[in-house]
Amino acid sequence: MTTLQRRVLLVAILGSFVSFLDGTVVSVALPAIARELGGPGVAGLALQQWVVDAYLVTLGALMLVAGSVSDVYGRRRVLAVGLVGFAAASVLCALAPTGPVLVVARALQGVAGALLVPSSLALIVATFSGEAQARAIGRWTSWTTAAMIVGPFVGGLLVDFVSWRWVFWINVPVIAVTLWLLRGVPAAPGEPGRRVDVPGAVLAAFGLAGVVFGLIEGERLGWTSLGVVLPVVAGATMLVAFVLYQRRAADPMLPLSLFRARNFAWGNLATTAIYGALSLGGFVLTLFLQQVAGYSATWSGVAQLPTTFAMILLSAWFGTLAGRYGPRLFMTVGPIVAGAGYLLMLSIDETAFYPTQVLPGQLVFGLGLAITVAPLTAAILGAVPAHDAGIGSAVNNAVARVAGLVTVAFAGIITGGVLDVASFHRALVVTAALLVVGGLLSFVGIRNTRRMDPDQALAKPT
Repeated sequence: MTTLQRRVLLVAILGSFVSFLDGTVVSVALPAIARELGGPGVAGLALQQWVVDAYLVTLGALMLVAGSVSDVYGRRRVLAVGLVGFAAASVLCALAPTGPVLVVARALQGVAGALLVPSSLALIVATFSGEAQARAIGRWTSWTTAAMIVGPFVGGLLVDFVSWRWVFWINVPVIAVTLWLLRGVPAAPGEPGRRVDVPGAVLAAFGLAGVVFGLIEGERLGWTSLGVVLPVVAGATMLVAFVLYQRRAADPMLPLSLFRARNFAWGNLATTAIYGALSLGGFVLTLFLQQVAGYSATWSGVAQLPTTFAMILLSAWFGTLAGRYGPRLFMTVGPIVAGAGYLLMLSIDETAFYPTQVLPGQLVFGLGLAITVAPLTAAILGAVPAHDAGIGSAVNNAVARVAGLVTVAFAGIITGGVLDVASFHRALVVTAALLVVGGLLSFVGIRNTRRMDPDQALAKPT
């Protein structure tokens, strides 16, 4: 690996790390945030859901257009803008005096975070090739996914020993280091003739926001109230309009032609199920351990560390194996193993005794996740042309974030607005079912193709 490749990989990991970390680091801070800025019962749960989903709505909706922005204006430039914006929004989150201000600040974080992931992955795809690219994507995947899982641990330490506000302050020094390293990465010009799809971005963002608003507020406002029905109907209508518009847009933010590649289409279907499960499972597990089992914020994070270690130690290896033997087996077996881990956690009761009730499930889940994530990412990126690397990675990451925000929005419906052992077990079963569905979709749809140029892969009939 050359010096430039090492720098690019480090920049890509750090640039995406803060975005993935902030998706989960806040989870253990939710009870503390609700106590200080929210209210009791359903109102408190709604604030907790919005602190998570305000970030995921803008992140998921704008990540698509961010992929186009990356291809149009250059990956290095867009990454720098995203880093600066993320730092500024993190400071606003840390200083938020009320719940609504925090929710708005989280939405702004999502806007900036949307610029980070597609630009980071596109830098890797442009710098590495062949098996080296598969290994680099494996390393990127292991560290960025570990960021999602280590988040509860880091957040727990900060909540218990400093303040929940420090889960946002920690982004600033990481971003400063990343910006310093980015100076050594050569700037690449944007692609001439491409445009940013502003109408598509507006339709996607407001469509998602409307649907998610209804899902979160339905328990509090009533499912038949106009305040819920109108946003859901309007949001769903805009999402349909978004898809129709993408079919005729000159330079769409979601090029539907990408889905002609079999592995890209089926890989994103599997991503929807798998990442929807990860968000739902992580959300309810973290809240249950604190609010029902009485874990401290720190110990609820420590409880999930085995999964982090499995990701760090094994993801790059499984990514290399997938590059050598093909992704289908790994994408099939991995999610099913991860689902078995969640089913093992059905033994958890009010005590959540860690050695026998939590740890076994976490170990099995971590193994399954390590088997899954790098092969999934490599299969999807390997199916798109190099010049569409930005938008290809953006589509996949947007699918993952949108799946997560929808399942978190459904958490109130699954639990009935009250988190106890019975409702927690329902959420575990739903999580496991989604993971198994992800594995079955991979088995049906993913193909191990001979290594070829991505442009040929996209043109090949599917």
